[in-house]
Amino acid sequence: MNIRRLKSFITIVDMGSITRAADALHIAQPALSQQLVALEEHFKRQLLIRSQQGVVPTEAGKVLYGHAHAMLRQFAQAEVDVLSAGQRLSGRVSVGLAPFSAASTLSMALLSEMRVRHPGILLHLVESVGQAYSELVVNGRLEMALLHGSGGVKGLHYEPLLEETFYFVAHADFDFDDDGGALQVNQLSALPMLLPPSYNFVRRAIDEAFSLHHLSLNVVGELEAVKSIARAVDAGLGCTIMPKAIAERIQSESRDVVIRSISGPAISQTLSLCVSDRTPLSEPAAAVRELLIELTQSL
Repeated sequence: MNIRRLKSFITIVDMGSITRAADALHIAQPALSQQLVALEEHFKRQLLIRSQQGVVPTEAGKVLYGHAHAMLRQFAQAEVDVLSAGQRLSGRVSVGLAPFSAASTLSMALLSEMRVRHPGILLHLVESVGQAYSELVVNGRLEMALLHGSGGVKGLHYEPLLEETFYFVAHADFDFDDDGGALQVNQLSALPMLLPPSYNFVRRAIDEAFSLHHLSLNVVGELEAVKSIARAVDAGLGCTIMPKAIAERIQSESRDVVIRSISGPAISQTLSLCVSDRTPLSEPAAAVRELLIELTQSL
C-alpha cells in the first residue's frame, strides 16, 4: 500500500466511477483498476461494489475512506512540518462552522485572529447547510467542526462550549398587543413561520418545543440560507425563530425587524466543538481549536 493508491481510492469513491476517476487522475483505467485490486488484496476485503451505475464503497471501503483522508492529511502535514522544522506553525486546517448558529458569526474573527497569531496556517472554512459536518469529521474531510449537538456519534468527541437560546424574529408590523415581555410558544403557533428544513438542528429544536405543548407550526416556507430568511422576514412574508446570534444579525440588517425572547418553554441548543476521537489533531489544528474555543467563549 502507498500514498498514491490511497489518493486513487478516495477519487474513485468521490467520483462514483472508476472511468471518471481515471480521467480525473489522468491515468489509464486498467492501471487504476489494478491499484484498487492491490488495495483489496492488501486488506483482504472487498472495498467497492461495482455495477452498471458505477461504484459505491462497502462497509470496509467506508472505513478505509475515512482513514485514507486522515492519513493523507497527516502525510501532507508531515511534509510541511519537516520543511518548516524550527519555524512558525504552518499547514492547512479544515473547519466546519454550522450555519444558523453562533458559529457562523465567527468566520471573520477566526480568519483575522489566525492571520495575526499564525499567518502560516491556511484555514479552509466550510459553511454549508447541505452537508452533515459530523460525517465530514468522521470521514476525515474536516478536522473539526463547531456545530449543534452534544454527542452520540461513534468516532467523534464533542466538547460543549455554549448553550444557544432561541429568539422570535419578526417584522415590526407583527403586533401582539402585550407588554413586550417573553412570548409563550402557544402565541406563536398560528403565525406564518419561515424556518430551515426539518433535518436542520435548529428546526429540530423548534419542532420539539412545539410538540412538547402539543402544538403545530404554521410553516409557510423552508429556506436553507440565513440571508434568504432575513430578507423574507424583512419583507413581512413571515416570521422566524433563531438562535440569539442569528436573530441579532437579522435585526442589525433591518430597521423594521424586532426580536423577542421565548418562554414556556424556552428553546435552546448546545453548540459543541467536534473532533475525531481516532485521529489526533496536528499542531496547527490544535492551535485553531484553541482559538475557536476562545472566540466561542467570548460570545
